[in-house]
Amino acid sequence: MPEREYPDSPQVAVGAIVVRGERVLLVRRGQSPSEGLWAIPGGRVKLGETLQEAAEREIMEETGLSICAGDSVHTFDVILRDDDGRVRFHYVIVDLMADYVSGALRAGDDAREARWVAAEELEELAVNQSTLEVLRRIVNFGT
Repeated sequence: MPEREYPDSPQVAVGAIVVRGERVLLVRRGQSPSEGLWAIPGGRVKLGETLQEAAEREIMEETGLSICAGDSVHTFDVILRDDDGRVRFHYVIVDLMADYVSGALRAGDDAREARWVAAEELEELAVNQSTLEVLRRIVNFGT
């Protein structure tokens, strides 16, 4: 798999927006970029995977939950450069809506924490700015 840092080309990644009741599934990132921030769970797409397969695998790895990934609802770029202007990270991220299927929530893989978050809790957490924007726009969450 290509290197996360200083890649030769953009990396395709997915996120899964999973809403259950009045809460959304978020993870606190354990690695750069966005280390320590709360975000929509997800990760890189492996060769031969569909976006839905990648989202379902990543959410299982990061949270222990089984989901059914649906349609894409948001696509964006994450391009971070180092002090010399070289591209340190470049992701094209496709967020999909997803339904919770089963499982007990636990943090795994590169997630420090995983939890169901209510809209009013967003102000108390260090949430990734892209996550805030997509939750407000796509699911009217935190508005």
